[in-house]
Amino acid sequence: KLMILDQRRPARCYRVCDGKPWPKSRYNRGVPDPKIKAYDIGSKKAPYDELPYCVHLVSKELEQISSEAMEAARIAANKVLNKNSKKEGFHIKTRPHPYHVLRINKMLSCAGADRLQTGMRGAFGKPYGKVARVDINQIMVSIRVKPDFLELAKTALYRASKKFPGRQTISVSVKHGFTKLTHKEYQVAKSEGRIDPKGNHCVLKKQRGPLSQTLGIRTK
Repeated sequence: KLMILDQRRPARCYRVCDGKPWPKSRYNRGVPDPKIKAYDIGSKKAPYDELPYCVHLVSKELEQISSEAMEAARIAANKVLNKNSKKEGFHIKTRPHPYHVLRINKMLSCAGADRLQTGMRGAFGKPYGKVARVDINQIMVSIRVKPDFLELAKTALYRASKKFPGRQTISVSVKHGFTKLTHKEYQVAKSEGRIDPKGNHCVLKKQRGPLSQTLGIRTK
């Protein structure tokens, strides 16, 4: 009886960023879908001022992260926050997207397999899964929370880090939520009325344009 190895290979077989990215395309067909189902969970539509604090999980290695590991990390972080806070108290964002396609050269495992397979002849391999490539100091997972749940967010990211290979660090952002403004810059801009809301983040109003928009001065 012929048997083909169906067990998944360990992630250490595909951890190194080797060669150019190989994305799904018209030349690269039959690629399985990534296992991660959602990149934003929790209160993703909460306004920018409702969840002011942000915590990041930062990669400290140049490596490839499988979509299975990303889904496991998302579930682990969500479980911690859902158990100890309401859904309205946090927003988890998974940053990297798995675009690179892995390959596998399936081998037979049976008696007399050496008579049937060709070994290294034509060993390019078939699509096997998808991974994301992360760089050193690249943010992998971000959580914005209310001030009461800041320590809980650190715990959630610690649990999520155990699902990834390599080394990661947990850092509290100096920025206000998912915006590009620090807490001090945000407070100054808010007092001056220069905040331009964009849903779950905000930007500063541009200093160009009609005086009625920039300074609130009515012109004839």
